[in-house]
Amino acid sequence: MTDHTAHVRRLNLYRQYFELVAAGAKTSEVWVKYPHLADLAADDTIRFRTKNTDETCDVKVLRVTEYPDFEALLDGEGPSSVKPTATRDQQLANIRTIYGPEKKALGALAIKIPGANRAH
Repeated sequence: MTDHTAHVRRLNLYRQYFELVAAGAKTSEVWVKYPHLADLAADDTIRFRTKNTDETCDVKVLRVTEYPDFEALLDGEGPSSVKPTATRDQQLANIRTIYGPEKKALGALAIKIPGANRAH
């Protein structure tokens, strides 16, 4: 077991994803494995902010799972946990729009967050 001091991270989301997180409908957040997220762990808090606004939503990280790519992430987490209103193929197309090939090469992170029963 390793010691981990919980941190508060600040991450921006597009409105469509922010609304799903704030409503508790999205239980897996998808990111590339940026260096600044390498030590993200369970019990950290993420303060999501809608891009270009001051609107925020705090969530506790339940777990972080690394995947080699977004396809494996969607297969492992299930598309409905990432964006319940879109099919797997639609989600892959959206993810590829957000993250280009150079970022995809960093690997993928699934950040498990609480669903609809959480307080926010």
